[in-house]
Amino acid sequence: MGRFPSIAAAKAKTGAAKGKLYSMYSRDIYDKAKKGGANPESNFALKQVIEKAKKEQVPADIIKRALDKVNSGANENFEETRYEIIGPNGSTAIVECLTDNVNRSVSEVRTAVNKAKCKMGGVNSVSFNYDHLAIVTFKCDDEESILLALLDEGIEVVDEELNDGNITISVIPTDQYKMKKVIESIIPNVEYLIDEIGMYPKEKVTLSGEDKEYFERLLRLLDDVEDVKTVYHNVEL
Repeated sequence: MGRFPSIAAAKAKTGAAKGKLYSMYSRDIYDKAKKGGANPESNFALKQVIEKAKKEQVPADIIKRALDKVNSGANENFEETRYEIIGPNGSTAIVECLTDNVNRSVSEVRTAVNKAKCKMGGVNSVSFNYDHLAIVTFKCDDEESILLALLDEGIEVVDEELNDGNITISVIPTDQYKMKKVIESIIPNVEYLIDEIGMYPKEKVTLSGEDKEYFERLLRLLDDVEDVKTVYHNVEL
C-alpha cells in the first residue's frame, strides 16, 4: 500500500504490550477529554481516540475510568513531545510521546536511540521529508464516486491508493472531519480500517544486513518506552 500502513502487517498485542497500549489510551482519552470536554459527541478528537481504542480492544472500563477521572476534577497534566531520529543509510523516524515527565521521556528515547547506534536529530532535521496527513482506509467498490464527491465538497485529495478492495485516502488534517462526513453520506455505517492523523514519509528506503538489524532494534526499544505513543518511519519492513 505504498507509503501508508499495511492492514496485513498489524499484529495482535499481548502481555506487557497490551498493558502499555491500555495505559497510553487511558492517558490519551484523559488528555483529550480534559482539553475539549468529556462528551465525545461534542469533542471530535476525543470521539476519534475512543473509537480507535475500541478497535484495539481496549476494555470499556479503562475508557470509562479515564473519562470519570476528568469528571471527578482530577488534575493530571500530560504534554505531547516529538523527537526526530536519524538512522543508518537514509533511514529516519519520528517519535511522538505523551508524557507527564518530559525529562524522563527524552532520556528513555535517547537511551533507545544510542543502543541502536542511531542519532537524535534537531527540529525539522527529519520531518521535512514527511507529510502531515489525515488518512482513512475502508472497503470500497466505487472509488470514482467517493473521489468525485470529495471534489464537489472542495476537499483536495492529497493521495489515494486502492489495494485488495480497500481504498486509502489522504487529505490535509483540517479536512479530516469533512472527508469523513462525505464518505459516510455515501457509505452509511462505513467501517474504517485505518482512521488517523499522522506523519507519512514522502519516500521509503530499504535496509539490509546490519543496518536493518539496528533499525529493527531501535523500533523494539522504542516500543518498550512507556511514554512513546507513536513511531513513524521511512523503512520498508
